[in-house]
Amino acid sequence: MKRLSFFIFVFFAAVFLQKNNGLAMENVGSKTVVSHFGSLRVDGKNIVDKNGDTVVLHGMSLFWSQWGGQFYNKETVDWLVNDWHCTVIRAAIGIAKDGYPDNPEKELEKLYTVIDACVDAGIYVIIDWHDHHAEKHGDLAADFFAKVSAKYSDTPNVIYEIFNEPLKISWKEVIKPYAEKVISVIRKNDPDNLIVVGTPTWSQDVDDVIGNRIDDPNTVYSYHFYSSTHQQDVRDRAIKAMDAGVPLFVTEWGMSEASGTGTINVEQTKVWTDFLEKNNLSWCNWSIITKDETSAALLPTTEKLSGWSDAELSQSGKTIRNYIREMNSDIFNNLK
Repeated sequence: MKRLSFFIFVFFAAVFLQKNNGLAMENVGSKTVVSHFGSLRVDGKNIVDKNGDTVVLHGMSLFWSQWGGQFYNKETVDWLVNDWHCTVIRAAIGIAKDGYPDNPEKELEKLYTVIDACVDAGIYVIIDWHDHHAEKHGDLAADFFAKVSAKYSDTPNVIYEIFNEPLKISWKEVIKPYAEKVISVIRKNDPDNLIVVGTPTWSQDVDDVIGNRIDDPNTVYSYHFYSSTHQQDVRDRAIKAMDAGVPLFVTEWGMSEASGTGTINVEQTKVWTDFLEKNNLSWCNWSIITKDETSAALLPTTEKLSGWSDAELSQSGKTIRNYIREMNSDIFNNLK
């Protein structure tokens, strides 16, 4: 994978990249990210494309759908593809107050809008059951994924994330049985697309999976971190898992502290991004929202759904936009 000096790129490339705003997918004709890579699958610890070559996706997560639903639309998705050059977008369907359990049809409509926009744009989309207590909502989750997988079973763009961030609960006794139940429902409709399963302690204890993986060839395991809080001990867990052949997907990470706010440690972010590159880990950054938090990509004063200038992006938003554009430059250049 391409290496880069994160500091140099972040602080000196913004002006050049801003001049290239608006590079649109219409310029690439019928070629898209998904037509280029095709259906994704697991090979050992890696995610690979239709030719068996390792694929690394870089993109953004939307915020909890019930609290950030204004960005669950085609306009925002298109901007994240055309300007940010995302190859994946994560739709975080909130399973909390005012979310899917309270308003299932409303939240499904938001989800379908994002999925269809990602399909039209030719990128991958993660359907995220954004829940810290999914083990308590197994029947509801199974019903949700039965509906969604039936609708999109023939769509290679789709990735299912069935448990966002389990708390400090047992992989063997709690998370795995839940996952097996939901995966069996998905596989009745969709035998092939990637499935991501959360791991204990906010998806950090990925080494708990070693020797006790789910019996499904296209299941990977989520690995989350926030670079201003988490240090080498969290990386060591991932190294241990990957050394044991466990495939990981960083479906959520942020530059902030684990709370989603607080300080941004640029030096530690560099350590983490080097780690992601070295290990060919796909990722989505948290998140597209105007909330007054340092993890939010947009400033609280930003009102537009797209077309954001640097003045409308937070420190995190400016840094991650530039970084995604750099990391995805080869694929977007090849699509021209």
